[in-house]
Amino acid sequence: MNRFHGNGKLLLSGEYYVLDGAIALAVPTQKGQLLQVTYSPSKHRILHWKSYDSNGKIWFESRFDIETFEALEGYVSQKSLVLQKILQTTRKISKNFLVGKESVLVETFLEFPRLWGLGSSSTLIHTIAKWAGINAFDLLAKTMGGSGYDVACAESETPILYERNDGIPRTIPIDFSPPFKNQLYFVYLGKKQSSAEGISYYEKLKSKKDKLVKELSGITHKIVTATKLEEFEKLIAKHEEIIAKNMAMQRVKDIHFSDYWGEVKSLGAWGGDFVLVTSQKSKEETQAYFLEKGMDTFLTYDQMVKG
Repeated sequence: MNRFHGNGKLLLSGEYYVLDGAIALAVPTQKGQLLQVTYSPSKHRILHWKSYDSNGKIWFESRFDIETFEALEGYVSQKSLVLQKILQTTRKISKNFLVGKESVLVETFLEFPRLWGLGSSSTLIHTIAKWAGINAFDLLAKTMGGSGYDVACAESETPILYERNDGIPRTIPIDFSPPFKNQLYFVYLGKKQSSAEGISYYEKLKSKKDKLVKELSGITHKIVTATKLEEFEKLIAKHEEIIAKNMAMQRVKDIHFSDYWGEVKSLGAWGGDFVLVTSQKSKEETQAYFLEKGMDTFLTYDQMVKG
């Protein structure tokens, strides 16, 4: 039996523009995904795949021919076709991947709710790459695409600064544990956001991205070195304004939390998943505000962020 683990992810700065070289601040999350592989002798050369959610219930199951990785009859679905492509691409990169194996059982275990958007796909790419002994960024580029910050988080034990230069990823581990971290919280908006749709929308924009890449990179560096909450709040508010203006979107605070006393920052693709919120008030009073808005998933910085 082999076991591989990948951390979930959150993008705290540089969203969208990280695709064009902006330096982004990203954090691995406490919860991620485990992939477990069991090999057995059998006359049936089958790869049996079972995915469990955070409640221990199977949310996806399929069977594949080990020689071709094609989903077997009765197991063909949109999800199985996506996984089929990942497995076939893995074989192209690593010619000996599962060659000669007989019966293989793969079980994946999500540690966070599927709808949280913390990286069920990126942790899958990471763990399959570890299993096959290949480069996870290479596998990502040839399958799902994206900036790769999520895959970088999957293998990092600390927050990171992440950037892409000419498509080549660069990760710098950092100690991002600001003195005001006990005044930072993560709130789930209750709507899973499609990263692919967000990227597609961004790529159609005609804005001057070079200038914005430099501006957002500068804000990221200031966020990392901020020592006071007030300074941090001004920086994330400015970041939100820049993204909103150039993406022709409204700030999430203006839409949902116009009466909130702290700052609210979207994370990753706007419109769903989690937001980062700041507060000068107690945890209890802050949490009560969001409960009144119908948002009951409320996590402290240390509950969410690894390292």
